[in-house]
Amino acid sequence: MNGRRLTFAVGDIHGCLAQLETLLASIESIAAGGRVIFLGDLVDRGPDSRGVVERIMAGPRTTGWKWITLKGNHEAMLVAARKGRPEMSLWLTNGGEETMASYGGAIPLSHLVWMAELPSIIIERHRIFVHAGVDENIPLDEQGDDILLWMRTDPNYSGTYWGRHVCHGHTPSRSNPRTVGNRTNVDSGAVFGGMLSCAVFDDDRAGGPIDFLVTDGYG
Repeated sequence: MNGRRLTFAVGDIHGCLAQLETLLASIESIAAGGRVIFLGDLVDRGPDSRGVVERIMAGPRTTGWKWITLKGNHEAMLVAARKGRPEMSLWLTNGGEETMASYGGAIPLSHLVWMAELPSIIIERHRIFVHAGVDENIPLDEQGDDILLWMRTDPNYSGTYWGRHVCHGHTPSRSNPRTVGNRTNVDSGAVFGGMLSCAVFDDDRAGGPIDFLVTDGYG
């Protein structure tokens, strides 16, 4: 892959720090530099959400790499949990208890601010990167987090997506990573005993991924 400008889009991590470190090592073993996009859901359910957040906040350890992190619905739930009891209950029952345990019961304000300020979508000439998906029935610039972070797409669906390829996570399956037409899902259910996956894209070439990288999941 030498000479290509590459992007590695990583699916839902959900507190699986050991698997993340293994995947990052695999990424760096095949390219001297490039871009890594984390597609959200760094936290909840897994054993070390704090470790995952701190690792990604710290950034790459070698030169030549750029990391970008998108917001997932679990980051949104975590941030919203400060609003009141219903929001806190929703988060805790969706994996937040494991996150709180990894933080020893108190999440630093700097982490909360960082998660709150994460972008929800990246729109480029050839591709769209987003946590959950996009709705083709709504103009792209009018889609809110209720769609970008939460929508579910039929596993066999492929749209035209305004002439772009969509890469997302959010909907786990042991069949992922999987490309169907103009859409790739890289949520392979790492925290559910599946794999932690990423799709490899050639930035200068339209269309889907040129490769996938996977690691064993948690449990």
